[in-house]
Amino acid sequence: MSLPTPNRSLLGALDRPTEVFRHLGPNWYAAVMGTSIVANGANALPVDVPGLHAFAVVVWAGSLVMLVALMAARAVHFTRHADVARFQLLDNPATAVFYGCPPMAMLAVGYGTLMLGPEVIGAQAAIALDTVLWTLGTLYAVLAAAGVPYLMITRHRLGPADPTWLLPVVAPMVAAALGPALVPHLPEGQARATLLFGCYALFGASLLATLVLLPGIWARLAGGPPSPVALTPTLFLVLGPLGQSTTAVVQIANAAGTAAPGYAAATRAFAVLYGAPVMGFALLWLVIAATANLRALRGGMPFAMTWWAFTFPVGTCVTGASGLSRITGLDALTDVAVLLYLLLVTAWAVAGVQTVRGALSGRLFLPAVPRPAPLRPLPAA
Repeated sequence: MSLPTPNRSLLGALDRPTEVFRHLGPNWYAAVMGTSIVANGANALPVDVPGLHAFAVVVWAGSLVMLVALMAARAVHFTRHADVARFQLLDNPATAVFYGCPPMAMLAVGYGTLMLGPEVIGAQAAIALDTVLWTLGTLYAVLAAAGVPYLMITRHRLGPADPTWLLPVVAPMVAAALGPALVPHLPEGQARATLLFGCYALFGASLLATLVLLPGIWARLAGGPPSPVALTPTLFLVLGPLGQSTTAVVQIANAAGTAAPGYAAATRAFAVLYGAPVMGFALLWLVIAATANLRALRGGMPFAMTWWAFTFPVGTCVTGASGLSRITGLDALTDVAVLLYLLLVTAWAVAGVQTVRGALSGRLFLPAVPRPAPLRPLPAA
């Protein structure tokens, strides 16, 4: 008996090319996040490497194109496949948590526009675009951070916790880290101070929500049922709130001088006293996550969109270590930032190539195999 050969033509895994949009979930924004953090990380590095800035500008431009294209594709998804979109958010917690990705993508691309875009689109256009993306991204982030956990509590049938649960609640931390860059572009006085302390509030909201979730995630990892092998890359997601919160306190400290001069020294001290130990734990977790993933790769872990978890979380550690290096002047932190950036670029290249291959074949646009719903215990007799 002969087996059918796979269809290797363009989008050959799909019945029709229009099926590209049917199951296009919010997890695709992770590719935009991973690309934009490569540009932002290059811009943040406290080293001067020939060609690095030009590379960052090109990658930022690519992330902007990706964001616009994906937003258009998702609009088609919502218009033509509203039933699938409703299921992904309201009835499937495995996809609902990825609604934290769209606002983070908007925020990261907006920040890259402000830092790298002026020489391409002009300073005023860059400021305006980042203002729009940061504002919309922050509102979206707060909505996701509150709305997705609400659905998890009231509607979703949940299994054991896994690191993807962090995605909605870490989104406000991204807003907290990237908002201070807009402070110098606001009028002096109340406007600057409001944005600065608003970013501190976003930092606190995200940090405390993360601390609520981490014990459950650790309990699952240490003693719960084993996760599907495709979720092994999500171990890197724990780095996200660690690196991004370090980036946030550093960025707030840098902006405090023009927004709240009376607190400038305190915010700078807090950035070091908070950021240094958190970055230490981030490096420890990086070793744990990397070891687990190397083991999974040796066991034949196939490519999935979860591989993008290798990028953005590591990138936040790049920006966090780079910021601490600039504040403290420590060469060791510069070395850490550079090494993490090399890891980031490698992961981005691998995930990018595999994503292009999977997208061209159509395989990545197929619906994910649903995880079985957890069995509920029978009532006692």
